[in-house]
Amino acid sequence: MLRPVIAAIALTVAGAALADAPQSKQDLVNRVMELWRMDAVGQAMLQEPVAEAVQQARAVLQGRAPADRRDAAMRDIAEDAKRFLQETTPIVTKSTEKLGPATLSPLLAERFSEDELRQIIAILESPVKTKFEALVPEMRKSLGEKVAADTREAIDPKLKDLTQRIGVRLRTAVMP
Repeated sequence: MLRPVIAAIALTVAGAALADAPQSKQDLVNRVMELWRMDAVGQAMLQEPVAEAVQQARAVLQGRAPADRRDAAMRDIAEDAKRFLQETTPIVTKSTEKLGPATLSPLLAERFSEDELRQIIAILESPVKTKFEALVPEMRKSLGEKVAADTREAIDPKLKDLTQRIGVRLRTAVMP
């Protein structure tokens, strides 16, 4: 409920930054900003380092801990990561909504003609785009599972070897 109000205020601020652009172009830029999911940028900023940290933890535990302890630790780590994302996503989303329009609207106005902005709006409003985006997680999961199954035999031994070599280097580095 508050989100559209914040977006409207931010778009008003961004509109002031577009004072040099004709009103019709400003309206198109504002519509693009309404349709585009700016929050995805902020979410990616959070999710990428968290996913990397979880992946590094998994690699560190691989081959160093018994399966039951490794699995328990990974469940705890995943829960910590989830909690972190739940706590920080609203902060980043609020900042993105505050800074996004004023930062991005001038870029859109400068780099796109009115016709191009109309085309962007048509793409963003497309039901086919919505349908495709809804399918992306399923496609990613399906392909990921098949690639993992197909490459497991070749990758797992190499990953285990890499993990062991990293462990040796870490132990060597921390020993007096």
